[in-house]
Amino acid sequence: EWFADILGSDRFLASLGRSLLFSALTLAIQLPLGIAVALMLLGFGRFAIWGLMLCALPLVVPWNMIPMLWLGMIDTQSGLLGPGLAAVGFDYKFTALHTWALILVMDTWHWLGLVVILSYAGLSAIQPQYRQAAVIDGASRWAIFRHIELPRLSGALAIVILIRFVDSFMIYTEAFTINAGGPNDATRFLSLELGEEIKGFSYGQAAARATLYFLIVLAVTYVFVVVTRRQEDRP
Repeated sequence: EWFADILGSDRFLASLGRSLLFSALTLAIQLPLGIAVALMLLGFGRFAIWGLMLCALPLVVPWNMIPMLWLGMIDTQSGLLGPGLAAVGFDYKFTALHTWALILVMDTWHWLGLVVILSYAGLSAIQPQYRQAAVIDGASRWAIFRHIELPRLSGALAIVILIRFVDSFMIYTEAFTINAGGPNDATRFLSLELGEEIKGFSYGQAAARATLYFLIVLAVTYVFVVVTRRQEDRP
């Protein structure tokens, strides 16, 4: 009955849609940006290590401190970014659009370093002779990336996509701390509903919801592994 109630609930389907949308937006933003930063650092030579360290710095920030850090940064009175945003006429309000934007920016700031580091590792493994031969043949920068760099990044990007999807799909602390799933349930993801049921001592329904949550992640991971193996087996 618990499974039937959850699967037949419009609220569950809406939360599932929001969680999938957030994961899709996260990947659409962080993958291209991380690859672009990695390509830029590749041209720094031995000084790229300092850029990698700077990108990795947010990864060591405790996850429960990140939303408080960003709420403090956008404060118009004492925040690092708040006065600057106010000076250009941007007034942050906890509307649905502003809340989504803040969570996406915060998540990108936190996890972009992972994408950059893995992308840089994949790019660094490419022998320079490939790029030199392509330049001699008159290939454009986009052609070099499309036919030389991107295929050799596929392994690293596969890991990034899987890790970032699972992590973004389970987002809880950031969304809860920023606006507790509001306004009007605009950021109420699956994890927030599960947390509410646990806090409300609805352990039976929470267990059913957690099981469905696990099966969704397991199904996506299984499909991802199957597709990745088929691509690797292609001649």
